[in-house]
Order: sequence, then C-alpha cells, then structure tokens
Amino acid sequence: MSRKYAILMDGGFVTKVLEKRLKHFPNVADVETECNRIKAHDALKGYDLLRIYFYNAPPASKTLKNPVDGSIVKLGQTQVHVHHSSLFDALELRPDFALRMGETMVHGWKLGSKALENMSANPRQPTAKDFVPNIEQKGVDLRIGLDIARLALRELVDAIVVVTGDSDFVPAFKFARREGIRVYLDHMGHGVRRELKVHADLVLPPPPRAKARENNPPEKSPK
Repeated sequence: MSRKYAILMDGGFVTKVLEKRLKHFPNVADVETECNRIKAHDALKGYDLLRIYFYNAPPASKTLKNPVDGSIVKLGQTQVHVHHSSLFDALELRPDFALRMGETMVHGWKLGSKALENMSANPRQPTAKDFVPNIEQKGVDLRIGLDIARLALRELVDAIVVVTGDSDFVPAFKFARREGIRVYLDHMGHGVRRELKVHADLVLPPPPRAKARENNPPEKSPK
C-alpha cells in the first residue's frame, strides 16, 4: 500500500504572504505554484497526494455606514471581495483541492491600527478615514485543527504538510505526531515562532526569492 500525504493551507496566511511577495493579490496559478514546490520536495518522494485542503472564510458582503461622515461602503463590491471570491471559485474547480470555509462576522467599525498609532503620537479627533470595517473570521483555525486530528485518527495519511505561520497549531502538531503522523511545516519564508518548528518533523525551505524573517518573528502570522 502506498504512503499518502495531504497539504493543509492556512488560506489567510498564504494569500497575505503571496500578495506581499508578488505585489498583487494571488490567483489560482500562484497558489498552485506553491503547492507544486511542496510536492517536489525530496521528503515527499514515494508518497501519493491525498488532497490539498485550503482554509479560509468567505469575504464580507454587508453594507456599512461610516459613523463619522455617513458614507456608505458596500463590502460586496470592493476589490477585496472580488479578489477573494474569484480565487475561491477557481480553487474549488481545481483537481485535488478541497475548500474548508469558516464564517465571516461584521461588527460595524473600528479605528484602524495606523490611526491608533497616529492618534497616540499626536492626539486629535478621529476622522472618517480613521475607521475601518471590523471584520472577524471564525472557525478557520478550528477546521484546520479538526482535519489534522481526523487525518491522524483515521490513518488516512502518513504525513501532512501544514502551510502556516501560526503557533496556535502547536497542540495539533503534537497530537498528530503522537498518532504516528509525520508533520512538515511550510512557513513560506515568513518569520515563525521557534515552538512551531520544534513540533514539526521537518521545516520545508522557503522559495528561493523569499527572505525568511527569522529574527524577532511576529507573535501572530498574517491573516
């Protein structure tokens, strides 16, 4: 019986890293390029691919009214919505891909991080441009963790490649390894906490042009 492996992609992390590297929002070909890089790694020779799981949440589509100037923002007509919807629609039709979608919650408005920094340094009244939609993704990380456990407990694969930079997955990594699954981490050259690497059997090298930020990595990966 052949050995099998699965690729689990933290979609929010993947798209943010690719967008920064490529200087444009990634399309389906960009995501598949990353998958092909992973598939070609020597550690996966002799393995057959079970499936590529891509985790994200649908883009927000509500209509919001700015609390300062009353301007209307239709989230369903923004470039963010168009880009994400196009990518998800394309990935759904690609061979060996399965999308795992969480939920998107819109909680009105909040002060943007740049505005908070600016107002802390130079106190002033907030303006309409200081506010950004308060959007929250729910259930994405949970689905990744549950699939790691399911793949391990049902012995569906012998190895998993998790594409993420989020140290919250350390417990899932430890669980899979205790069940005899080999866990490979692909951080795409983004800085990650040491503990995430410690609980992976192998850390895949980043793409040649990606420069890893190994010193003082961020507490949380981009989402």
